[in-house]
Amino acid sequence: MNGKLYIGGKFCEAADGATFDVVNPYNLKKIGEQAAATKADVVRAIDFAETGFASLKALTAHRRADLLRKLYAAMLANEKEIAETMTEEQGKPLKEAIGEVRYAASYVQWYAEEGIRVQGDILAPSSSKMRLHVLREPVGPVALITPWNFPLAMMVRKLAPAIAAGCSVIAKPAGQTPFTAVKFFQLIDQVGFPEGSCQLLTGSAELIGEVLLDDFRIRKLSFTGSTEVGKRLAQKSAATLKRVSMELGGHAPLIIFSDADIKKAVKGAVLSKYLNSGQACIASNRLYVHTAIKADFVAALTESVRGLKVGNGMENADIGPVIDQNAYQKIALHVDDACAKGGKVLTGGQGYRAIDGAGGYLYPATLLDDVDDQMLIVNEETFGPVLPILTFEDDDDVIRRANATPYGLAAYAYTESLTRATKVMESLEFGMIGINTPGLGAVQTPFGGVKMSGYGREGGKYGIEEYLQTKIVNIGL
Repeated sequence: MNGKLYIGGKFCEAADGATFDVVNPYNLKKIGEQAAATKADVVRAIDFAETGFASLKALTAHRRADLLRKLYAAMLANEKEIAETMTEEQGKPLKEAIGEVRYAASYVQWYAEEGIRVQGDILAPSSSKMRLHVLREPVGPVALITPWNFPLAMMVRKLAPAIAAGCSVIAKPAGQTPFTAVKFFQLIDQVGFPEGSCQLLTGSAELIGEVLLDDFRIRKLSFTGSTEVGKRLAQKSAATLKRVSMELGGHAPLIIFSDADIKKAVKGAVLSKYLNSGQACIASNRLYVHTAIKADFVAALTESVRGLKVGNGMENADIGPVIDQNAYQKIALHVDDACAKGGKVLTGGQGYRAIDGAGGYLYPATLLDDVDDQMLIVNEETFGPVLPILTFEDDDDVIRRANATPYGLAAYAYTESLTRATKVMESLEFGMIGINTPGLGAVQTPFGGVKMSGYGREGGKYGIEEYLQTKIVNIGL
């Protein structure tokens, strides 16, 4: 595949014809080339986003909803092709990729309906010769910067509410996974959004980001990625006072209380940790299990984890390759550090190269026991398929330990006590809490974190608010 930029309603090469290679993370073979935008391309995209914003804002909310409904139908009709592209460039199992396409499409469907429900207000005047109207209007052209781990869902979760609100967009996907975005923009092109409504830029993150953030015409940035990069982007955005949404790193605790349903907790632990090879910001990173049920719980969990197959995502694997060598080395570092400090591998624990040592980087589903709070894996986000097991006896103590992190994205707990569940959900310092479930991404819910995990929300009625601003109109009679 040879992917292009999408600017002003047309696919195009970069101004200087430059491209970069895209590789399959399982076999490390080149699967195509993608256009690498120049500064001139970025400026041209902003020019079109400016005019496209005027056109999109002029449409009625119902007309924008019609376009989003067509896009939703197109995504479902092409889900297999998009999913296969995603697996080829990202590595996740095909069944997960298909699920991601459907999940992303649900946001398009939701915001087709949410956009027509944006409401203003009429306020009681303080004079008989005054009328007060409150308008909700789109903020303007927005920049969307998204990661490689969920290359379609993270982009669509931002783009759908922006379009529904009337904002034009410039999307910048990760360099590892541009082809999924290209496939999605082919559907945008087919649907027939107004010229300049949606732009796709690929290439140097530094170059593209700098031009977008320096330009006053871009009125909002929505970013999903690491906390380190997010802080730099927020600082850069301050110069032009852009509105900013940040969905950043996480370090999720998973607490298994003594009264937990062990079967349910094991299933939840596997789903919350090993989906997408553990390469998820809401993945469980620290498992705390009460000493009273540790033996039974760990035995059941180990049996379940041992059944997970690692391999090629196109061949019914449960766990695909990690994205690259750097990711692999960080996983190995965390495991080696834990073992050197007394940790014990219950299953997995040794990564390897695919295809007779010449392919991508595979790491099997891994469980570590005898872990303590001083190990790297308890204090840093691993972003891989490794789950460390710690123990506790006191509820207040485990809540304190769970909160002992600068991150605050997601947390999970399993208990059959309503009283305990209430205390836990009110005490944990995280933006999203799963009680007896690993599910946190429902389309109608606000997705996002607190502390160093960012600010702003995506999903539900809350997500569209990120792309709206308030205007008061005072009419004198």
